[in-house]
Amino acid sequence: MPVLTRLVPSPLFAEIRPGALDALGGILADQRLSASGRIAVAISNGSGAAMRERLEPALPGADWFNVDDGSLDSAVRFAEEMRGKHYDAVVGLGGGKIIDAAKYAAARVGLPVVAVATNLAHDGICSPVSTLDNDAGRGSYGVPSPIGIIVDLDVIRQAPQRFVAAGVGDVISNISACADWELSHAVTGEPVDGLAVAMARSAGENLLRHPGSTQDQDLLTALAEALVLSGIAMNIAGSTRPSSGACHEISHALDVLYPKRSAQHGEQVGLGAAFASFLRGERELTGLIVERLASHGLPVTAAQIGFTEAEFTEAVHYAPNTRPGRFTILEHLDLSPSAIRDAYADYVQAVNS
Repeated sequence: MPVLTRLVPSPLFAEIRPGALDALGGILADQRLSASGRIAVAISNGSGAAMRERLEPALPGADWFNVDDGSLDSAVRFAEEMRGKHYDAVVGLGGGKIIDAAKYAAARVGLPVVAVATNLAHDGICSPVSTLDNDAGRGSYGVPSPIGIIVDLDVIRQAPQRFVAAGVGDVISNISACADWELSHAVTGEPVDGLAVAMARSAGENLLRHPGSTQDQDLLTALAEALVLSGIAMNIAGSTRPSSGACHEISHALDVLYPKRSAQHGEQVGLGAAFASFLRGERELTGLIVERLASHGLPVTAAQIGFTEAEFTEAVHYAPNTRPGRFTILEHLDLSPSAIRDAYADYVQAVNS
């Protein structure tokens, strides 16, 4: 008998609306995650203090933990502080670094994690990956994805606009990542999960063609939903493939080669997606990506994030080393540094024409 369905790993709930943060305790109780309120809340040392002051009266059973940064050491330390204290769940309250640390720590102690995002800079709010700084630079660690997502649009609207725009860049890069996956299928025979591609690419296309600005509630809602869909697509695929291709390889290379100068993740992958699309010969798509990135104030050339042509060339040449075994347009073309430099010069000319 044929198997007619499959289980799709996804969050138990996603609350995306104005005022959602003030309902945090009720949401956890309603979803039967923590009727007792025994939760561990991870916050940053900076803006987290204001969030704690606002929410602590409504969460009398919660313990609050300051997570120093988005490092592996901080995540491990958080896990050790929670161990043996019988919490119902972990709540990561903050930006991507705090949520990634909370996901990793929750996995170590065997607890479900709820991601409460205070900005929408990247798809970590729902992904099965924690990106954490370590002694070698930065690593990606497989973890269970959050069991719940809470996005308060009132809070998001107060976040630095650069962070919100970076989220747009991250989602749009899905389009390039999916094209790389399909290229790999055509050239190497790598299997493609069509459902994961449908989710990831639909999320990217929605943001690519959305006319709103980062001040518009409609765009913020669309962005939050797109980030959730991207995370679910990765869960379905069992890897980051539907959201990570040459665009992310280039970004990871910039992080490795220039760790103290790298820009926001979403800024870098957006630029990487535009250049990768150009390398694939997708001129119309490249133009659309460049236009949408620029409309949100996102960089479309290396110079706009502080890198010279030579530095960007070096990063693109190094990029395949960041994801051994992943086949993208970069591995397919296998360009020399001089060929990359010439291609980037042509790209810049096209962008500025």
